[in-house]
Amino acid sequence: MENLQQKEREQEARLRANLAKIDKKLIVISGKGGVGKTTVAVNLAYELAAKGKKTGILDVDIHGPNVAKMLGIEGEKLSKNDFGMIPVEVLPNLKVVSMALLLESPDTPIIWRGPLKMVTIKQFLSDINWGELDYLIIDSPPGTGDEPLSVCQLIPNIDGAIIVTTPQEVAILDSRKSIQFVKQLKIPVLGIIENMSGLICPYCKNKIDLFGHGGGEKAANDLNVPFLGRILIEPEIVKAGDLGQPLLSPTREILPETAVNEMKQIIKKIENVIEVNDKEKV
Repeated sequence: MENLQQKEREQEARLRANLAKIDKKLIVISGKGGVGKTTVAVNLAYELAAKGKKTGILDVDIHGPNVAKMLGIEGEKLSKNDFGMIPVEVLPNLKVVSMALLLESPDTPIIWRGPLKMVTIKQFLSDINWGELDYLIIDSPPGTGDEPLSVCQLIPNIDGAIIVTTPQEVAILDSRKSIQFVKQLKIPVLGIIENMSGLICPYCKNKIDLFGHGGGEKAANDLNVPFLGRILIEPEIVKAGDLGQPLLSPTREILPETAVNEMKQIIKKIENVIEVNDKEKV
């Protein structure tokens, strides 16, 4: 028992030491799956890295990790040295950790209950040698269960949460719960992103609101949190994720101007909200 307690104390010390080297910790969450949360997290990380910020992205979706696929590093593995596990580097300023980087096959299911997931997330934060980071972006699975709760409990000073939703009422209903979840944990809500907010017809060029319109902005106004913007349904975004070349990746050859501008404007708003929050802390 004494040895176990000693190991736990040592892990806690490593966790605190790791977190002390990371300036900003942001969590990207959603009430429902399939709303484009990982797409937002990956492009946010890419844009920050492109701006010269030392950025890490931690995929805590234990059962359905998609970050490695979207970053084109599926099949790579975390390495190890005398100082701990080493993240996979996608760019000079972008490090990645995901359950997918530990599995032998992308088809291998993780069949775990809650306690094992919390242990794994704690190891990702304490035993991974992240080094010094300006930003750690945490991509969480949908809902308000084990994974997001574990992250929020293990990181006592998360700088903010980004809520991703689609416009329809069913998605908004769950997103409102996510906002209340974040507020109860005393984490600043950086804002809501309304993804899949209409499709531009390739023939008539008119906008078609497949999932409705304005639900994300209405929820933001109702709950008094920032509205960060809308992202249209864009086939190139889908292709980008499947090819492992995020929309804002410098290797992308076909860049739909509207989608790129929308994503960059949203990320700029996130940075502005963080800046305002920092000033209010002083």
